[in-house]
Amino acid sequence: MEISPLAAASPLFRKIPAEDLPPLLRRMDARERQYQKGELLLHRGARTEHLGLVLSGAVHIVREDFWGNRAIVGLAGPGDVFAETYALSGEPLEVSVLAAADVAVLFLEVERTAFGKAGAFQEQLKENLLSLLAGKNLQLTRKIRHMAQRTTREKLLSYLSAQALLAGSPAFDIPLDRQQLADFLAVDRSAMSAALGKLRDEGILEFRKNHFRLLRPTEQGD
Repeated sequence: MEISPLAAASPLFRKIPAEDLPPLLRRMDARERQYQKGELLLHRGARTEHLGLVLSGAVHIVREDFWGNRAIVGLAGPGDVFAETYALSGEPLEVSVLAAADVAVLFLEVERTAFGKAGAFQEQLKENLLSLLAGKNLQLTRKIRHMAQRTTREKLLSYLSAQALLAGSPAFDIPLDRQQLADFLAVDRSAMSAALGKLRDEGILEFRKNHFRLLRPTEQGD
């Protein structure tokens, strides 16, 4: 199969020569799929032997409770992987995966390839998988830090501060619309909108759609 540059550059294939990817992907039972925004890729309760590698677009990993209340517990954009823990463990999914935009995904079978009969680059693939899992654990730790804040205002400031530091700039875009941001922070959308409006009125931030600019006291009123 033709290898996209983004797939070849994925951390999953770090230190694996490009010329060796085609046979490796065949061994990994690589399957490319296209989904439209809002479409379900994987549903809670299902089992999967394949992790997903996002080639374009974005997906949200969503958890719903008994009453249908939804929280976004993870995001995956181009080059990111998802469902790797379930693919390796064989456990049924406790989350669903939804297309946040039109998305192209490469599904890859990993357990047999990385942990089965020894083959070329097996150890490197294992190392790359462990690195990806460590990265996901770090992302979860960051999310827990936002969620641990007591109020909607504090959760917003924690998240937006982290995004500004990540961008290296007080002005940045976030990959979430208002409802998605409320779901990600597990807060009521109306309460969140009110908190954003108050923060703007206080001169702490400016925003338009998903673009934000955090302000320091010396910038307020400029």
